[in-house]
Amino acid sequence: MEKWINKLELVLFRHRLVVLGLFTIITLALGIAASQLRMDAAFTKNIPLNHPYMKTYMDHREQFGGANSIMVAVADQHGDIYNPKFFAVLRQVHDQLFFIPGVDRTQVKSLFSPSTRFTEVVEDGFRGGPVIPADFTPDSAGLAQVRSNVEKAGIIGRMVTEDFGAAMVTASLQDWVPIPEEEQIEGGPTTRPMDVLAFAEQLEQQIRGQFQDDDIQIHIIGFAKMSGDIADGAKDVVLFFLIAIAITALMVYAFSRCWSLTVLPLACSLIAVVWQMGGLTLLGFGLDPMSILVPFLVFAIGVSHGVQMINAVGHRVAEGATAKVAAESAFRSLLVPGMVALLSDTVGFLTLLAIDIGIIRELAITASLGVAMIILTNLILLPLLLSYTRFHPHYLARVRASQGKIWRGWHCIAGFAEGKRASIVIGLTALLFIAGWMQAQTMKIGDLHAGAPALKADSVYNQDTQFITDNFAITTDVLTVIVEAFPEACTYHHVMDHIDRFQWRIENVDGVQSTASLSSVSKLVNGGYNEGNPKWRVLPRTTATLVQATSRIPTSSGLLNGNCSVMPVYLFLQDHKAETMDRVVAAVKAELAHFNNDELTFRLASGPAGVMVATNEAVAAAQTPMLLYVYGAVFLLCLVSFGSVRATVAVILPLFVVSTLAQALMTLLQIGLTVSTLPVIALGVGIGVDYGIYILSTMSPLLRQGVPVKDAYLQALCERGNAVIFTGITLAVGVSTWVFSTLKFQMDMGVLLTFMFLVNMLGAIVVLPALVRMFWRK
Repeated sequence: MEKWINKLELVLFRHRLVVLGLFTIITLALGIAASQLRMDAAFTKNIPLNHPYMKTYMDHREQFGGANSIMVAVADQHGDIYNPKFFAVLRQVHDQLFFIPGVDRTQVKSLFSPSTRFTEVVEDGFRGGPVIPADFTPDSAGLAQVRSNVEKAGIIGRMVTEDFGAAMVTASLQDWVPIPEEEQIEGGPTTRPMDVLAFAEQLEQQIRGQFQDDDIQIHIIGFAKMSGDIADGAKDVVLFFLIAIAITALMVYAFSRCWSLTVLPLACSLIAVVWQMGGLTLLGFGLDPMSILVPFLVFAIGVSHGVQMINAVGHRVAEGATAKVAAESAFRSLLVPGMVALLSDTVGFLTLLAIDIGIIRELAITASLGVAMIILTNLILLPLLLSYTRFHPHYLARVRASQGKIWRGWHCIAGFAEGKRASIVIGLTALLFIAGWMQAQTMKIGDLHAGAPALKADSVYNQDTQFITDNFAITTDVLTVIVEAFPEACTYHHVMDHIDRFQWRIENVDGVQSTASLSSVSKLVNGGYNEGNPKWRVLPRTTATLVQATSRIPTSSGLLNGNCSVMPVYLFLQDHKAETMDRVVAAVKAELAHFNNDELTFRLASGPAGVMVATNEAVAAAQTPMLLYVYGAVFLLCLVSFGSVRATVAVILPLFVVSTLAQALMTLLQIGLTVSTLPVIALGVGIGVDYGIYILSTMSPLLRQGVPVKDAYLQALCERGNAVIFTGITLAVGVSTWVFSTLKFQMDMGVLLTFMFLVNMLGAIVVLPALVRMFWRK
């Protein structure tokens, strides 16, 4: 290894200008590519497409609509929709939504949809038609007729609120949209993925911005709108990034007391970020709003390694070496531990690729690509630049003055490597681990709060969600059970009765607000055929009568397919909290064991809540394997680096304790394990391992020479301690500013990462030497 390092050093430092020229060219090229990076959000990236529930969803989403839908509630501020202005606006909202690219026009539904019909029992049988007739005039007579039709249609609570204060427009969205003819390339594709963020902006401008005024209030919810609001909030991340750079610059200057040594590690870390973003563009990726925090983490990791480099070079120059010789020496001594630490970060992030959720895989690629770039910019470019640096005499004098002295604090901290204090530290760490592990067992999978968990409770989106859930009997939290049968199955009583009994049992589960299916609607129709008598709201027992009842229900209702072989059962849930969905899904699974037979197959799940359940189950299944992969990768790399199982375990154990404590903290702060919080543990482990590697890389050769543990640790503190403590505090201060973000998920990540950065640093300073003392008793 040493032979190869010397050869690499010889090539790099003999041809410094050529290497720096290559770095300049690459930075310019990737900088141009980075300028083309776009924000990218897609519904399918947020779901585990290979999960059994999602296979059910994908099989039937064209017939029954997908979970990627939009709801627009148009509310009259005076509390009565039956006025000319409201119906004029409602028609315009319906038409405007109909023509926005990305909307499935066959799935746009409102009072103005021809498929929104009423049926009533008259002397001659049935009479019905569109709720709003083709010749509708918004005068007193026309409005009275529409009010009567709405009451007959049975859509109160679904399309109109019970107090007649608002009406609903709904639509399903497409994953692919046609490319306009003027933009098509001959022989090229005719469709492209839907631009979710552009669609959300159109909703805001063309629906809310155009029609909301003092009389009309617009409320919009759905995945696309939520993604747009998250992207808008994510723009604040740029401000936090600038604040973090400023804070880091001040702290690096306080550490080095030299502006050149402050600018260089910051510049190299920013170059790594530029390379990362340019690389993403060249690989064909965009930057998802949920991954927008990763560039800051890359910058922070780069600064932490850069501080180690300037610290090493500065000490050697103060000892009398020239800048070039000092840079060469620092390069040799830090290349292996720095590369092992960064490779541990990279491999740790790559383990996230094992999780079958697109957004997490993109985050893994984004993070690992950025950290891999740091190997080039901070372990190669930075020492080359430092070799040309002129160190200020005041800086060198200060370093020389500190070299002959050992700070009293280091003697105190080195005491953790003594037998008695080491035993106390290990005992307290064990107690903390046990307490944290017990608390972590109560951690919930999924969202723990109503509304969009990525946004604050007072955000516009969550206020819109609250309005719709409070005023309409339906919610976006719909869990759909797909019943697959044989053609014309709905004309057989035993089939419909089977579905009806299943629906009744699930309807009585705590957390289910209401249910709907072909069976329940057929009973209403049968009652209508019998003068509306409630006693006849039952399933007919003869095929002819069943045909009569089901024939009144069109396929556009979403209750059956064309040949009546697939019949969904819709479960409208109270909310999408983890405990609610877990309870309902457990009940459905228990019933499926009794209701599935040779003729009928009840399949979970479709609908927005079905997607959430599948995602939660994928996250729960990925949690343990992810940690095993992360720790396995770090263990192997440390083992190769140190050539010692004892040294490797000494590095790994503090990380594992901190991960457990972080999970316990999540339960105390009511943060559920979701797609956005799952990667935090891996990120914390990947970054936290750096501290231990740098300290133990100094101790390890001394221990092999027979130096006592305390003395070896004291020397490691003198060489690396300042940089380790400094980087831990700097990283923590940088991410702690995220608590002021408008995005709740960024606040949560800020709290968790601040905790992990600080406590991992303390683990490396306090727990690691105690473990080393225990492993090297002699």
